[in-house]
Amino acid sequence: MALVKAVQEQQIPYKENGSSGEQLKRLNVVVIAFTSLLILEASPHLPAPKDVTVHSSNFRNSLRWSPVQVDGGSVSYTVQLKTGAYNRWSEINCTRIAQTECSFLQSAKARRWTIVLRVRAEMGPRTSAWVETDPFVAERNTTIGPPKVNSVIVSSDSLLIGVAPPFGPEAGYLFQYHVSYWENTTITTKKEIKRSDTLFKIKDLKQLTLYCFTIRVELVAYLDFHLFGLQTVPECYRTTISEAAKAGYIVVIFMSVGLLLIFIIAGFFCLWRHQKALKYLSQPPLRIPSHFEEYLREPSMPHLEMLENHDEDPQDSLTVVYTGEGSSAYGDMLDGNACSRSSSSSCDVT
Repeated sequence: MALVKAVQEQQIPYKENGSSGEQLKRLNVVVIAFTSLLILEASPHLPAPKDVTVHSSNFRNSLRWSPVQVDGGSVSYTVQLKTGAYNRWSEINCTRIAQTECSFLQSAKARRWTIVLRVRAEMGPRTSAWVETDPFVAERNTTIGPPKVNSVIVSSDSLLIGVAPPFGPEAGYLFQYHVSYWENTTITTKKEIKRSDTLFKIKDLKQLTLYCFTIRVELVAYLDFHLFGLQTVPECYRTTISEAAKAGYIVVIFMSVGLLLIFIIAGFFCLWRHQKALKYLSQPPLRIPSHFEEYLREPSMPHLEMLENHDEDPQDSLTVVYTGEGSSAYGDMLDGNACSRSSSSSCDVT
């Protein structure tokens, strides 16, 4: 400010010397701009930290903020704390630190305290303005993580599940586990059970069915305090088959195989019993080829009519057909029975 006053006092002599008004205005603008730049560079304040928030998971508390960017040196940070019972700022283990995170009050006795924190940036003698947080109570504002599923034992009608709490057991705190389970089908109907042990069983399940479940904890400290945690990722397991059902399936399989063998044997027996009829039905009817039939129907073949009339003779007969070159074909019918019965009779063939 003294520098600005000196510059303003020096502007009058320029006017009295009769200098041009336009030149004086330009000179005043340059001097004021230069003076303002010097004042800014010599400012004792730094930019205040931004995005100041309190993070708390499983009662692990920390204050976080965005880094302050300043040219000419490294910036450090200081965090202070006060409680609702003791309304006075006090330093904790975060004085002139380079990190943008500060852990505070991890003890169990401080989880019910109302806490307010503040942080500022520092670089040598220069500091920023303090940035305060909203009141924080660990038991009300912390986030309880999901439990850890250690083991799952599958049976025909149940799932035996072993879990571990999000953090170790502490005096005055009780964990209860809320288990939601359902069949992995298109129509989902969830059921829920609540257990306080780390080893529990989901009962009355169907055999050979895929079931899914999720678990979350409820932290109980006293009668009026209930804090729910995050759920686990759904896990799915298929139940097995019971020994009785397995034995029943084996009996059914053996009976089915036995019946199949009986049907196969009966089928082969029927084929053997009726093989002649099947053979007769499977053969085509016997008939004279067309080219032989045309040959035998020529006028020079009188024996064809004899062959056709031969079907009317109930007795067995033999027809001999001979065709010679330059001669006509002849056919005689011989009575087989007559030849066989009379040894003295003669059978002539011409």
